[in-house]
Amino acid sequence: MKTGNKTDPNLVALIDTLKAASREKGAGVWRDIAQRFERSSKNWAEVNLSRLERYANEGDIIVVPGKVLGAGSINKKLTVAAYKFSDSAAKKIEEAGGRKLTIPELIRESPSGRDVRIMG
Repeated sequence: MKTGNKTDPNLVALIDTLKAASREKGAGVWRDIAQRFERSSKNWAEVNLSRLERYANEGDIIVVPGKVLGAGSINKKLTVAAYKFSDSAAKKIEEAGGRKLTIPELIRESPSGRDVRIMG
C-alpha cells in the first residue's frame, strides 16, 4: 500500500521507519503496524487503560497503533508505545511504574520486535 494519501510528514516518516525496520530485521510486527497506519485514521485503534489492565500481563511490551486513552485504571508495570497518548493515560501509566514510549523509541530498543504485542 502506498503512503501517498497521507499528508502528515511525521506519519509518513514513521511508516517509512517501520517498513525499514521490518526489512532490516525481518520483523513482521513492524510491517503490520505500518500497514495499520496506512489505513484511514478513522480506523486506528483507540485503547483505554482498562483494556491494557485486562489483557496485558505484568512487564509486557505493548504497541497501540493509534491512541491510548485514560479511561479506567492500570496497576501493572507495562511498557506502552503508541502514536499518541492522552494526558491522563500518560500520567496513569507512569504512576503505575510503567513506561510510555513513542514507536520510534521502541524500534530502537527492540529492533527485532521480539516480545512486542499489538493491542487495538
